[in-house]
This record gives sequence, C-alpha cells and structure tokens, in this order.
Amino acid sequence: MLKRIALSDLELGMFVHKMEGNWFEHPFWKGRFMIETQDKLRTLKSSGLEEVVIDTSKGKDITRQPAQRSTPKDSGRPSPKIRINGIKSRRSVVPKPIVPASTEKELHAAQKIAEKAKDNMRQAFLAARLGKALNVRAVEPVVKDILGSVRRNPQAFAGLMRCKLQNELIFRHALAVSALMVSLGRQMKLCEKAVYEAGLAGLFLDIGTNYLPKDLNPRGGDYRNADPKIWQQHVTLGHRVLQNDDSLPEAVLDACLHHHERIDGTGFPNGLAQEDIGQVGRMAAICDTFDYMLTQTDATEALDPALAIQKLLAIEGAFDTDILRLFIESVGLYPVGSFVRLRSDKLAMVIDEDPKESAKPVVQAFYSFASADRIVPHRVELARRKTEDEIVGIADLSGLNLPEDGQLRELIFLSAHKLSDNTLVVHKAC
Repeated sequence: MLKRIALSDLELGMFVHKMEGNWFEHPFWKGRFMIETQDKLRTLKSSGLEEVVIDTSKGKDITRQPAQRSTPKDSGRPSPKIRINGIKSRRSVVPKPIVPASTEKELHAAQKIAEKAKDNMRQAFLAARLGKALNVRAVEPVVKDILGSVRRNPQAFAGLMRCKLQNELIFRHALAVSALMVSLGRQMKLCEKAVYEAGLAGLFLDIGTNYLPKDLNPRGGDYRNADPKIWQQHVTLGHRVLQNDDSLPEAVLDACLHHHERIDGTGFPNGLAQEDIGQVGRMAAICDTFDYMLTQTDATEALDPALAIQKLLAIEGAFDTDILRLFIESVGLYPVGSFVRLRSDKLAMVIDEDPKESAKPVVQAFYSFASADRIVPHRVELARRKTEDEIVGIADLSGLNLPEDGQLRELIFLSAHKLSDNTLVVHKAC
C-alpha cells in the first residue's frame, strides 16, 4: 500500500517508493530504496523534499499520527504551497538573452566544456561499470553547458568533437551526440525543455554498453565489433538502469531504448515502426548513426562528414525523412570537418558554416591539385560576394602526400581557429 507522508514521519525500515519534489533537491540516484541506516534517514529529513511516498508492502508502516504540515511560523521553513509558488515564479523569469559568439571565440569555451564534461562522464560511466547507481546529477551540468554553447554558436562544440582526436571514443561519442541532439532540437523549434531532454538523451544512449559482459573484449574496444546478439542488448540494459531513476524524463528512457529502431520496422529491440517510435528516439537514431559513421573501427573506415550526409540520405527505410531533412539543415550539406574540392582546383576543409548559405561555408584551403603541392593555409569565405570560388564536390585525398585524414583534420581545424600552437606543424605537415 502506498502512503504519502511528511519527512518528519520517516523511520528506519520504511521503503521509499517516490520522493515528492524537484530531483535537484536530494542526493539519491535511485528513486526507490529501503531506509536502512541512520545516515540515510538524516539525509532524507534534511533534504529539500516536500514529502515522500512509502510502500508499506515492502517496508515499515507509519507508527504514529501523521505530522501536520508545518508553516513558516512553526518551523521557519516555507510551506509546500509557498515553495511551489516560488518555483513557478522563478521559472517564469525571462532568461538572459543569448549573445551569439563567433566560432573561433566559442571554441575556446567549448574546449573547457569538453574537458569538464569528459571528467563528469568518465565518473558516471565508471560507476556504471562497477555496478553503482547512475549519478544523473553529475552529468546534468554537462547538458546545460552544451546547450549554452550551441545556443551561442550551433557549430562550435560538435565541430570540436568531430575534429579533435584526443578524445576517448565512448565519451567523445556521447558528447558529440548530445550536441547534435541539441542542435537538431533547436532546428525543429522544440521548446527549451524538450531541447534539454534531447541533449540529456544523447549522453545516455549507449550507457548500456557498460553492462555488457566484462570479458567480451571486442576488437578495438568497440562493442559494435562484438556478436550482434550481445551488442544489441545494450539498449535494453541501458533502459533498465535508467528506469531506476524515477526523475528522468520519459523521453530520455525512450531514446535509449529506441535509437536503433527503424521507420520500416526492421530495427531492434522491438521492431517498432513509424509513429510507434517516439520523436526523441527518431532524432537519436539519426544523430547516433551520423556520429558513428565518422568513427574508425577495425571493420570500417571513418567517413568524411559530407560523405556521411550522403550515406544517411541513401539509407532507405531507416529514418524519419522530415527529421533527417532538418538534421541536414542543422549541420549543413558540408559539415565542419569535410574535405572539399574548390572550383579553383584547391583542396580545402570546412571550418565554419555560413548561417545564411549552407552550401557556401567557410573553408581553409591548404593544397593545390594543379601543382600537386601544399600551399600556405588560408581562409576562404565562400558566401562573400567578392569570392568567386565555390565547392564543386567532396574531395578524394587518396594518393596525395598528406597526413592521415583524422590527423590532418585536427591539425587544420585547431590551427584555423588558433586553438593551439600547431600552426607551424600544419605548414610543415600539410
């Protein structure tokens, strides 16, 4: 039997079924648990929760007359009614306007966000591997930071994840997909709450890989190289662990479970089709697939971002076509990191977008096909009226005396945006 009681009525041996209040107001990551220690009891009673719901079929029942709700006069604490009104008034405050930032400026902030986020994600995923409860609060600031970065500049954070090699695969993928989900949500004109939930979902899509057999040891550390019957279990395992936190939005759970479903019904784990797949799940399928296409594995080469866009368009029956169109609008036909051939017979890499003309991004030219030699890297803003150059297609780098694609992409990107002291290295290597 479920009973709603005041915090002051909690006792050892009670089973907490639900905590009434904002999930930021308490330190517990499991929504349901037995009160087994005095420390846990004291922590609950001193939290900012309003009430809790206990399950008397699983634990101790209340043994005394339920306490009356306190008032400010009785205890000095605001009553639930005042507290709720306070929350509502805070939520109605007009947020500070977002000041757009140039890609170069935002990238410096994005670097700091990525380092901090990687540490938070590493701790959360390590806890998962050790079988501990998932610390949702630890990664909540990650989504807020990514959301703020994308609002200031839609390309900077995802571009950094796409072009920087010194990132562990699992963390880079989680952060990149989160940024892609936020950008896509904004392109779809979702409300801020829905955009935030999309970003949170991006972080947790593959949390289930932490619960796959420890001795699996897939090639290259990539679980996609494991037996498909084993690897596919990561969606149900991840969904199960996320269910332990009652405060997570349903959209986050659905995205974790459904991001490998297909519109034509041939996906897994449930073979859902069309509208049976939730909106965030359909968004996640695109963002997750796109970012993995950019990742080299033992079985596949990493695709150029522009080639990945073409491949997404060529896959029949997998994705929601309307959402895919909006995704491409959010990243561009030639996303940051794409190698392109210019009409001037130069080889260049996309380093920034032009918000008004997606087919005319900002590129960094660094090689001449005409002379078959490297040139001094220089920026070309293709959308400028005085610029006569244009992209004629995706570049083929095979046979050229250039560094490996991933290394080249990182060197050009960091140098172009002055993110490190690699400029001289780029001149020598390119």
